[in-house]
Amino acid sequence: MSINIEFAERLKQLPPYLFLAIDEAKRKAIAEGRNIINLGIGDPDTATPPHIVEALKKAADDTANHHYAFDAGMPELRSAIAVWFQKRFDVSLNPDNEIYPLIGSKEGLAHLPLGIINPKDKVLLTDPAYPAYRPTIQFADGKITSVPMKESHGYLPDLKKIAEIKDPKVMYLNYPNNPTAATATREFYEGLVQIAKDKGIILVSDMAYSEIYFEGQKPLSILEVEGAKDVAIEFHSLSKTYNMTGWRIGWACGNETLVAALAKVKTNYDSGIFQAVQLAGIAALNTDEEEIDDMRRMYEERRDCLINGLRSLGWKIPSPMATFYVWAKTPKGFKDSMETAAAFLNKADIVITPGVGFGKSGEGYVRMALTVNKNRITEAVNRLSKII
Repeated sequence: MSINIEFAERLKQLPPYLFLAIDEAKRKAIAEGRNIINLGIGDPDTATPPHIVEALKKAADDTANHHYAFDAGMPELRSAIAVWFQKRFDVSLNPDNEIYPLIGSKEGLAHLPLGIINPKDKVLLTDPAYPAYRPTIQFADGKITSVPMKESHGYLPDLKKIAEIKDPKVMYLNYPNNPTAATATREFYEGLVQIAKDKGIILVSDMAYSEIYFEGQKPLSILEVEGAKDVAIEFHSLSKTYNMTGWRIGWACGNETLVAALAKVKTNYDSGIFQAVQLAGIAALNTDEEEIDDMRRMYEERRDCLINGLRSLGWKIPSPMATFYVWAKTPKGFKDSMETAAAFLNKADIVITPGVGFGKSGEGYVRMALTVNKNRITEAVNRLSKII
């Protein structure tokens, strides 16, 4: 006799994962034989650089790498991260206690709340925001207070309003930002760090898109601000920079106590990153900067192709200075972001992401990813010319 099995209440309270729903709609359309142009999920369409793949192959052949990995990651990987960070941001990190490798930054962001959030702790979450933050906070029984981000303010939270919020424990931020593609200014980071120190707020910075920027405008790490290490932990990823989304490798760095809290959670949940992937990660961090410049030029060319094409249709869209996303107001004639996304799929065989999926403040916008080549982008514009 079967028993009545139900999901736990914490799962019942979650909405459907946005990107999974989009992927299911895309798969259904493809199964129907439709020629879908996917501007939805931000997964690079180009291959992982060959030298990284070769490093993995070599490491996978070495039986010394076939055992449980060291939870804290190989010392060589942590040292490589420290060297990369110093070179990129001019910030010194102690490889022994200020860096912790992750099975992708998303995994680390999911585990951190279990180490720092107690039931009913107030957590500030920007809106719109990457959807994966919300459920991990809820799983730790944190109470979310939304912090709206407005286009008129450069999609930066209002520091005065943050300072007025009573007893926040943690605040999440993500620059370069997904979905808006906004970048943070030094003035903003300095003000936020001061507020965090004054009010005892832990700052969780997600910087997965740190290396996808245009026109030489390098995004800042919050750890560049004096005193940030007292309050902040930052998450980085090899996924977008080196086309390694499926490899699952990244790291957390910053405040020693916050890194230790994350490490303690992870030692009870996993056994670290496959060592061959760690060695490939070292190869990635040593990639010639010219290769990364080529990647940036590719996305910049795609950005200009899409932006100019959509502007030719009368759609007024600003050019993003970072990430591989274009964040745009819904075009005239469409009621909201869900209707826009549905029309693009049903009438033009184009997948985009409705802004409301990133939060209430995302309503009225859509996100398009630059993860298809220029020919496909041009074709997308041609298709949209018939429905916009």
